[in-house]
Amino acid sequence: MYVLIVEDEPAIADTLIYALETEGIAGHWVATGGEALERIRSARPALVLLDIGLPDMSGFDLCREIRRDLELPIIFLTSRHSEIDQVLGLELGADDYVTKPFSPRVLTARVRARLRRQNGVAEPAPRGLSDDTEAQRISLDGRVLELSRYEYRLLSLLLSHPSRIYSRDQLMELVWEDPGSSFDRTVDTHIKTLRQKLRQAQADLDPIKTHRGLGYSYEP
Repeated sequence: MYVLIVEDEPAIADTLIYALETEGIAGHWVATGGEALERIRSARPALVLLDIGLPDMSGFDLCREIRRDLELPIIFLTSRHSEIDQVLGLELGADDYVTKPFSPRVLTARVRARLRRQNGVAEPAPRGLSDDTEAQRISLDGRVLELSRYEYRLLSLLLSHPSRIYSRDQLMELVWEDPGSSFDRTVDTHIKTLRQKLRQAQADLDPIKTHRGLGYSYEP
């Protein structure tokens, strides 16, 4: 299993390959749409990270070519922020649309979530919690929790890695768009409100654990 990175900027490709490999995911890089098609036909990837601005063709056109023959996950990776571009990409069959600049770790988390769904592996969930990553909402026994953007991102990340301990710095880097502009206790505050909302939904539900001097995890 490997992820195909179709990106004409070597520095970005190197960053993505490193981020994927730290999570145990193999990455292969090509710089053009033509190379991508050859690679896909010779060794089908598990997922494609696809830049829109390629030197030989539009990423949109490449997506169309891929979709003619194969159903595999495609995540657009681009500097275009236009809503029209995003809608077009999703209508062409892309599974996600990530704009630059981006956090490689957050992108890698999205890749892992997409691969789990592609392989038919259910999202890990304690006590009836389920994560709909496409709609970006978490439900408890079918009832959607009212979460802020960062509360959702925090809980989604913890849910996706059972028993893994994340330090505050790691959570800031993976969840917040601009970690440097946030205060040291931002994570603690959001964890506190998350716990309150979970207990309001179900009084004895307390899956988020504190590890003194280390950070936070969730335990199924």
